[in-house]
Amino acid sequence: MKIALINENSQAAKNSIIFDALKTVAEPLGHTVFNYGMYGAEDKASLTYIMNGLLAGILLNSKAADFVVTGCGTGMGAMLAANSMPGVFCGLVVDPTDAFLFGQINDGNAISMPYAKGFGWAAELNLQDVYRKLFDGERGLGYPKERAEIMAKNRGILKTVKSVTCHDMLTVLKSIDQDLLKATVAGEKFQEYFFANAQDEGIKAYIKGVVALENA
Repeated sequence: MKIALINENSQAAKNSIIFDALKTVAEPLGHTVFNYGMYGAEDKASLTYIMNGLLAGILLNSKAADFVVTGCGTGMGAMLAANSMPGVFCGLVVDPTDAFLFGQINDGNAISMPYAKGFGWAAELNLQDVYRKLFDGERGLGYPKERAEIMAKNRGILKTVKSVTCHDMLTVLKSIDQDLLKATVAGEKFQEYFFANAQDEGIKAYIKGVVALENA
């Protein structure tokens, strides 16, 4: 699985802590982690939690990533922004129990974490435990197990509802403020990671045009 990490500006200084914890857990399990930044508070390309959501939508809908790990100070803003995107099902995860239940019951494709609230001593150990509960083993099995069938049914209904209430991602990209979009894809490693992994040719071509305009 391709896992994308996205940090916003207020918590950018913690990127290396979060990235190291994610890699430590995910890579031995056979997953690949792509760090889309921000890499530090002084990065030229600055991401807000709103951009985190938009970037999550781009990566997941283009299949450049299979799962997104994001967050902000409380985790709530990035979660709301991510869930505003088509095809993104993002949970607010604070601890390993949240991670386990989200993976087994909701089986979404993104999580948002609080990187300021409660981020204290041994925070990296909590991160590792969260990622282990998310990425070790099969997700979507249900909890408790006897409710697995109805939980799977409800996930399918939610996906259908979201497909009705949201535009497709290409329409979103064409309709959204283009300056916001340009800033969202301006990260140092974005082009390297995105164009090597994206599979949706329509989204890929549109982003290529946006990047070309930004570099012109």
